[in-house]
Amino acid sequence: MKKLITITLSLALSIFLLSLAVKGTLAFRQLYFYDIDHLNIARDYGMKKEEIMKNYNILIDYIQNKKIAKLSMPSFKMSKEGEIHFKEVKDIFMKFNISMYFCGVVSILGIIYMTKIKSFLYLKFSSIMLIVIPVVLSIPFAINFDKSFTAFHKLFFTNDYWEFDPVRDPIINVLPQEFFFHCAVMILALVALFSTILYLIYRRTKKINRA
Repeated sequence: MKKLITITLSLALSIFLLSLAVKGTLAFRQLYFYDIDHLNIARDYGMKKEEIMKNYNILIDYIQNKKIAKLSMPSFKMSKEGEIHFKEVKDIFMKFNISMYFCGVVSILGIIYMTKIKSFLYLKFSSIMLIVIPVVLSIPFAINFDKSFTAFHKLFFTNDYWEFDPVRDPIINVLPQEFFFHCAVMILALVALFSTILYLIYRRTKKINRA
């Protein structure tokens, strides 16, 4: 029973922290604001940085907030296919939230139980999982980001609406692939940080139990 709980908790905690890294990256809008300058997005597209930021905020608010039913960006026209794609992205994140919250509750209950019986091996297992899972998933992106980016979309979407026409959906002009690569780097950095923290806590609790 203890072994089963340890494995379940390790997996739930890993998924929760991995999800938290993704959510945190999406919420950290300063990354995109930095990339507007770093990638010369405003200059290349011919639009003021403040205007691009305003529309990006509207897009992220739409994706994150289930109460916002329709996406409407004042500076960018949008095709029906583009609108459907962003709705699908929103739906994925809504399901993603449910999974994260569920794993969060399981993690809290599991941590309380494991603390009572002074068993902390789940910290070590979660730390390892947090490193192994992203590394395995990131290998294809490291080898060929463009092909992996395409494969990722084909995996999560049943249509090709994600292949935006820059004329019909000009928003794609200010969302370069380099930005998504930077998002992936930030997610991996946060995951590595979480993994390190868990392992340090595990080492600390191990020393305390030995004393």
